[in-house]
Amino acid sequence: MAPHPVVQAIIDLSAGAIGGAACVFSGQPLDTAKVKMQTFPKMYRGFIHCISSTYKQVGLRGLYQGTTPALMANIAENSVLFMSYGFCQQVIRFMAGLHSEAVLSDTHKACAGSVASIFSSLVLCPTELVKCRLQAMYEMEASGKIAKSQNTVWSVVKSIMRNEGPQGFFQGLTTTIAREVPGYFCFFGAYELSRTTFADHMKCEKDDIGVAPIVFSGGLGGACLWLVVYPMDCVKSRIQVMSMTGKQAGFFKTFMTIARTEGVRALYSGLTPTMVRTFPANGALFLGYEVSRKLMMKQFD
Repeated sequence: MAPHPVVQAIIDLSAGAIGGAACVFSGQPLDTAKVKMQTFPKMYRGFIHCISSTYKQVGLRGLYQGTTPALMANIAENSVLFMSYGFCQQVIRFMAGLHSEAVLSDTHKACAGSVASIFSSLVLCPTELVKCRLQAMYEMEASGKIAKSQNTVWSVVKSIMRNEGPQGFFQGLTTTIAREVPGYFCFFGAYELSRTTFADHMKCEKDDIGVAPIVFSGGLGGACLWLVVYPMDCVKSRIQVMSMTGKQAGFFKTFMTIARTEGVRALYSGLTPTMVRTFPANGALFLGYEVSRKLMMKQFD
């Protein structure tokens, strides 16, 4: 028996939250390295240098700087993303003229994930803004761009409210949406296609392929997402961090400034730790989501 749509939405939201938490705990140090290298590409020779320098300067806590807002960001984003993903699948069925229980193709699911990402961007942008600023706080102070200050979640939130107002939390929203829409088409498309390939090879249902294939499929989805959207993510991080110093240019102007003054390579600074991180982090995300969702759905069998 299928659960009521409201119950189904709660199940998807809860499973997304569990997956989001698993994603953060498995990949936070490498995400910190990514943001530092995106914002200050000339300060570090590579991601190993970035991680070792951060450890020497601030200790282990420096690698987990921004974990609280990262948890908030990922739990909020993935809760809304997977809840919207279920709803958007029904929208895709309606638009394709299919009945409400029809099995969607991998391309249809990729489209549903792409649309769902618009909703998740609205909750992701404010929390990711705080996370990025915390992660790059040491470099901003060391380079003299800002005065030395408290680097806690609450101090960053108060600073944004005082200097920029509520709209300050949405610095980089346009870039976030521009990143998420194509990114999540690739993310869900690659994930579902990989699961289908495993299911065909193993001659079983997609939900029964096991832990390792789910982790690999999630990692592949994450890798495809980042390869497609990385330059946009770099611009987003730059806008969110550099806006601490005052009004920051928009997406296109920031993109052109980086490309013209620092070279196209700067738009890919931090890609290595991102790709290293993507398999364990996104594998954990989908494993947490699929396993918890399956357990909750079993209550309605």
